[in-house]
Amino acid sequence: MAEAQRPVINLDDVPLRQNGNGGAFEARIGSFGSMIGSTGMGAMLHVVPPGKKAFPFHAHHQIHELFVILEGEGTYRQGDQTYPVKAGDVCAAPTGGPETAHQIINSGTELLKYLGVSTMADTEVVEYPDSNKFGAISRFDWSNPQSGKGVRFVGRTEASLDYWDGEDA
Repeated sequence: MAEAQRPVINLDDVPLRQNGNGGAFEARIGSFGSMIGSTGMGAMLHVVPPGKKAFPFHAHHQIHELFVILEGEGTYRQGDQTYPVKAGDVCAAPTGGPETAHQIINSGTELLKYLGVSTMADTEVVEYPDSNKFGAISRFDWSNPQSGKGVRFVGRTEASLDYWDGEDA
């Protein structure tokens, strides 16, 4: 008989993977909500080196996020405002457009470690105001991106097709 899934994990035991693109974005991240049986909430541990960011400045249309700063110091961007953050601070990231776009930057001298907690959605649109792009995701398998399951598209609105494009038949 298989052992039942434990509903508890210590953050020191969360498996981390490298994330980023080398330049301004670098972090070790670990998604663990599903590992402890969470189905309606996501949870991710972020470990960000000084001067780096885990993710681009972005706004979710469906998913609400909340961040708890565990260690270090940084800057929380939300909309056109910035806020200093340190261990013990909690940051809200509600849904919306550019006015609720958010990003955490390690502006300190030590590792910045924070926990991200979010609602879940099968379908999501994400805006990236700094780069003027958007992402549309539906039923995409994040655990196996090469599976071909679901839809994931990143683009710019200027490249949008007309609704009737290709529908001459």
